[in-house]
Amino acid sequence: MKLNWAERWVVNNPVRVLEQGFHVRWFGRVKPLRARDVVLEVGCGRGAGAVLTVEQLGPAHVCAMDLDHQMIRRGMRYVAPSLRSKISFYVGDLESLPHASASMDAVFCYGVLHHVPDWRRAVSEIHRVLKPGGSLYLEELYPALYQNFITRHLLAHPEEDRFRSSDLKAALDAAGLKLLDALELKAVGILAVLSKAGGE
Repeated sequence: MKLNWAERWVVNNPVRVLEQGFHVRWFGRVKPLRARDVVLEVGCGRGAGAVLTVEQLGPAHVCAMDLDHQMIRRGMRYVAPSLRSKISFYVGDLESLPHASASMDAVFCYGVLHHVPDWRRAVSEIHRVLKPGGSLYLEELYPALYQNFITRHLLAHPEEDRFRSSDLKAALDAAGLKLLDALELKAVGILAVLSKAGGE
């Protein structure tokens, strides 16, 4: 589901970049990336997360994907010329990722799953494209934050089958993604690093 005008403003402001910087640093402390890693960011928006990932975690390449053509165009303008060889932007759907199975060393997902109508399928797709031992770096929000009296009138989200803490953790575990560490406010959301079984 594409963002509406209000959420485009939320994800494209300087405060959001500062927040993502904290997330990336925490991710790196829990499970660092390697210089050879190729990673995928789903729902990349204008590319701030991809830039932070390259600058702070140092993977070989970030595949930055979004459902919205407008956000991809913004991303291509946002990224400095010195980083363009490290980040590729393209349009794609999290419910049907355009990547081979076991092709990614890591997937970054910043507040995207709660926008996806079939979020369980999205979790399955993330698991599919991860290599054995690959990591999911996840930030997610729970309905109390985006479906309350105020936000439900400003923000656009699917209405059916929304997950809370226990639902999300059960789906991730069932898909074969094991929790390594998490920061969570159960009424608000979660920051987590998960790993696909296998690998080194």
